[in-house]
Amino acid sequence: MGGDFGPRSIVQASLASLSATPSLHLTLVGQSSLLEELIAGQSAADRARLTITPASEVITMSEKPAQALRAKPDSSMRVALELLRDGKVQACVSAGNTGALMALSRFVLKTLPGIDRPAMVAAIPTQTGYCQLLDLGANVDCSAEHLLQFAVMGSVAAETLGIVRPRVALLNIGTEDIKGNQQVKLAATLLQSARGINYIGFVEGDGLYRGEADVVVCDGFVGNILLKSSEGLATMIGGRIEALFKQSLPSRLVGALALPLMKRLKADLAPARHNGASFLGLQGIVVKSHGSAGVQGFQSAISRALIEIQENLPERIHGRLEDLLL
Repeated sequence: MGGDFGPRSIVQASLASLSATPSLHLTLVGQSSLLEELIAGQSAADRARLTITPASEVITMSEKPAQALRAKPDSSMRVALELLRDGKVQACVSAGNTGALMALSRFVLKTLPGIDRPAMVAAIPTQTGYCQLLDLGANVDCSAEHLLQFAVMGSVAAETLGIVRPRVALLNIGTEDIKGNQQVKLAATLLQSARGINYIGFVEGDGLYRGEADVVVCDGFVGNILLKSSEGLATMIGGRIEALFKQSLPSRLVGALALPLMKRLKADLAPARHNGASFLGLQGIVVKSHGSAGVQGFQSAISRALIEIQENLPERIHGRLEDLLL
């Protein structure tokens, strides 16, 4: 029921995911009458893999997490998380209020042993591929121990995507050991002695985009600013290039020749293709879709949840934590 476009976009993405993945079963949680109306006319085969679970309340995008936690026990978000807790589904995907989703996830699912706070992680495009960046906003203030936990979880998440011995770095204002605040320096000391973590040291923002690390760790305040700034920069550059190609007849001709390459680049870097931030550290799989995501974007978030189910990500993180942190 959440997101900027409401359930219509989410239902369309769900139906597209069912068509793309024959083994997938989905449960839509929300106002039954509206959801039934949106899936009317679907084939019997699709309906057989689609369940509607009613929830009478909706958490708005502007509600405070504490209010959502206390005042709406039958919200679609809470009911979905309770289905996950009770083993009736294997993952929860939401485009709703991020703060409420984090608060409810911690309350309903609890964190893994050895984890103080869950962290949000997403893939950031680089010159050589992708980098897993965390935290993206769940934890504004973090201790060195929290950053160590984020590094462990990010390393395991990268391994599930096929990266062998992921290179883990701390985001900093310089690569020298003397740079950074006390929190980052302490985290570096902890990571240097952590078994099983391929820690490569500090990385700056430009190094992240050059692909110098597979996992980059920072607190949520820095990570969220970096993510939003990156999205805004990509949109601005794309708009500037498009405007240049329209300035004159010669530039239009050049633009026509470059159009296939520009379309390919735009598709590769499109935020919708990489949509879906995972809440690592919970006793269950929770994926947060961007609130402004359309059909393709929400479908990407569902795909991310599928990968984490197939890789049994929470159990893998738990096993690594037992070895490193407990």
